[in-house]
Amino acid sequence: ERKKEKNNNFRSKYCFHNSFLLFFCFLLEIIYSWVFNEFPSFVAEDSRRFISQETGNLYISKVQTSDVGSYICLVKNTVTNARVLSPPTPLTLRNDGVMGEYEPKIEVHFPYTVTAAKGTTVKMECFALGNPVPTISWRKVNGHNPSKARLRKSQAVLEIPNVQLEDAGMYECKAENSRGRNVFRGQLQVYTYPHWVEKLNDTQLDSGDPLRWECKATGKPRPTYRWLKNGVPLWPQSRIEMVNGILLINSVNVSDTGMYQCLAENKYGTIYASAELKILGEYYQKKKNRLLKTIIITKGQEVVIECKPQASPKPTITWKKGDKALRESKRITILPHGSLRILNASKSDEGRYLCQGVNVFGSAEIIASVSVKEPTRIELTPKKIELTVGESIVLSCKALHDSTLDVTFYWTLNGQPIDFDKEGGHFESIKAQASSADLMIRNILLMHAGRYGCRVQTAADTVSDETELLVRGPPGPPGVVIVEEITDTTATLSWSPGADNHSPISLYNLQARSPFSLGWQTVKTVPDVISGDMESAMAVELNPWVEYEFRVVATNKIGTGDPSAPSRLIRTNEAVPKTPPANVSGRSGRRHELVIAWEPVSEEFQNGEGFGYIVAFRPNGTRGWKEKMVTSSDASKFIYRDESVPPLTPFEVKVGVYNNKGDGPFSPMVVICSAEGEPTAAPIDVKATSLSVSEILVAWKHIKESLGRPQGFEVGYWKDMEQEEAAGKVKTEGNESSVLLTGLEGNTLYHLTVRAYNAAGYGPPSTAVRVTTKKSPPSQAPSNIMWIQDGSQVSLGWEPVRPLANESDVMGYKVLFRQEGQSNSQVIETQKTSAVVLLPDVGVYIIEVCAVSEGGDGTTSPQIRVPSFAGKATLICGRVAITVMRKN
Repeated sequence: ERKKEKNNNFRSKYCFHNSFLLFFCFLLEIIYSWVFNEFPSFVAEDSRRFISQETGNLYISKVQTSDVGSYICLVKNTVTNARVLSPPTPLTLRNDGVMGEYEPKIEVHFPYTVTAAKGTTVKMECFALGNPVPTISWRKVNGHNPSKARLRKSQAVLEIPNVQLEDAGMYECKAENSRGRNVFRGQLQVYTYPHWVEKLNDTQLDSGDPLRWECKATGKPRPTYRWLKNGVPLWPQSRIEMVNGILLINSVNVSDTGMYQCLAENKYGTIYASAELKILGEYYQKKKNRLLKTIIITKGQEVVIECKPQASPKPTITWKKGDKALRESKRITILPHGSLRILNASKSDEGRYLCQGVNVFGSAEIIASVSVKEPTRIELTPKKIELTVGESIVLSCKALHDSTLDVTFYWTLNGQPIDFDKEGGHFESIKAQASSADLMIRNILLMHAGRYGCRVQTAADTVSDETELLVRGPPGPPGVVIVEEITDTTATLSWSPGADNHSPISLYNLQARSPFSLGWQTVKTVPDVISGDMESAMAVELNPWVEYEFRVVATNKIGTGDPSAPSRLIRTNEAVPKTPPANVSGRSGRRHELVIAWEPVSEEFQNGEGFGYIVAFRPNGTRGWKEKMVTSSDASKFIYRDESVPPLTPFEVKVGVYNNKGDGPFSPMVVICSAEGEPTAAPIDVKATSLSVSEILVAWKHIKESLGRPQGFEVGYWKDMEQEEAAGKVKTEGNESSVLLTGLEGNTLYHLTVRAYNAAGYGPPSTAVRVTTKKSPPSQAPSNIMWIQDGSQVSLGWEPVRPLANESDVMGYKVLFRQEGQSNSQVIETQKTSAVVLLPDVGVYIIEVCAVSEGGDGTTSPQIRVPSFAGKATLICGRVAITVMRKN
């Protein structure tokens, strides 16, 4: 798709501002779109921009600054989802001029003649360039636009779905702006494929008979006809005439035998009709035919022995029984077409029958043997059964038949064969004897009720019998539930009874569902008990202004059936609220605040629109209530602020409810105190102790106050060279009187203050104290570690660690040892530069040494791996022990 000569069209475009732009896209099929700048940012089509799905071209009727960028044509095959992208085409604006306004120019239009098949969807495009951007309108000349027609892509596409013959005609597209207008017209032609109205039928004629065949088809344009015989074109002859789909042959003969085809065609398609012509001029087989067949019937039956030889001229038919010519009687007759009919057959009719047909060309014979048997009888028991859902039954079917005949049993339910493989194990066919069969029905369901039939079939006859099975079960679902009358707390309902399933309905149960219920719940009704002969009741004690659905469930002696379909959704009427908020209490707040809290009333009990709260309060022991309205139904607290109210002033408080219908009740009155003040006293005896290079322990005391009781304390700390505003803060809760500050810098002077806080705010800070963190521990590890092993005892020695000027003094040493593979070490502390370690178990031990200082533990020495042979002696040579020395 990307030939070089076509790629030349993807060249850089330079446009005047407000000029039009056309991009060419030469890729064929299926859906065209254009990417702007980068994938997946696509060009959006509107009244100014249009992508033709006929050519793939992108049209911009009036270029703007926002159009500057890179454009890529994307073509997608909707069947394979394959995509093809063109090379990018840049668009820039020229700055040497501006194109002025001009009248519309229709750049995209449908063909002058549009042809479409009936029933398809027609899409006609029309888009114009122009400044200002033109508007597009459509009309059908000399008629109205089809009502089903739709305008797409800012009216640039007229779409007519399921096009019909009456939609054909001249269509006009008009583009207009303030500078003028432009019009294009084209013809829509609707065609139909040929369709048969009348077809051919196979025909059989005697030699010399005339033939007239007619095939008729509709279509637009009107179809023409051609004829073929045995696949070869058929031409008019002296005996053969063809006019407008009619084929006439005078005096047919054997040479006319063959397969004929009629072709109806217009320029959009061709259809075929076929038929066979047979000419009878003699027997198809000239030698005598002896076809022997056996006919088995039962006494009293009628039997017809067919004898219809195909011959021309028509043959003469004669019948024999055995060697004697057959005489016709009231019971035995030869039918006009040659077959033999015997009425009320008896044993005397048994025997061998011969039919002979003769004409000038020869003769043929058909032989039949007739055997008359005793008729089959059937016994199906029991005759009528009534069962309850879940029970089981066996139906027995016995056949009394001629012993020379085989018998086959078939079971049906309501006239349809029982499929034993698809009935979920409920049915089983049991055949204990050759002349009987049983049907086992297990765990019967309501759907198993009906007429059960047993059919017995032999080679001679077929007999059947039926029994009726009634299944009692829980009632079926009642009919549609209708809400007839609604109040704020009641709903009057009616329904129609469902099937009682052969057990009278004893009572109904009324259920309701709302957004606030856990599924369906039984509701109280009037009357309290709804008897089975009732078809209406009233649901009571509903909540006002709540949406409900209702359903009805029927019960009989067998059980409770399926519920009815839900009623339509209804909302009960509004009413004054009756439920006040619960758990009215006080909350902590700031000085001079009275904070009143409660549990919001559920929407289920708000009873109407405009729901809110009335908060009433007064100082304890006074008269007259202050009331405040809280209009939010979700509100859970109210804050009253009064500078004149001292901390912890007791108030009598109650909270009521209201809605658009009126005021509801108040909650029980409770006593709530106003907020206490923030702490007024600063902590005393603040002490700060440096524990290590990064830790300071801060402790304090606090004077008890009747007002402004603290909820906790806040410790602020900052370095000597920093401002207090940059202080770090650590909070405690409750009565804690100390806190450990961590993560500090070593050998650094810190300032610290402590202040109490509660919900009302912070108290005054204590006097600042100063403390310096410890110096850092020694950075040098113990060196020149030596060790001597004597059995399980290891003697260690090392050179002392000399701290730097800014490091803590060495106070002693730690020896850490552990078995290899373990994580926890044992520790030996010493103030010397030596130590003795006892290794109790057999294995390899890891030993390390570090210095101990005020600032913490120093750097650990390299590890020593020592094998332990617990309980074994070390070889001594004179006064010198054999030793192994390791120097690190």
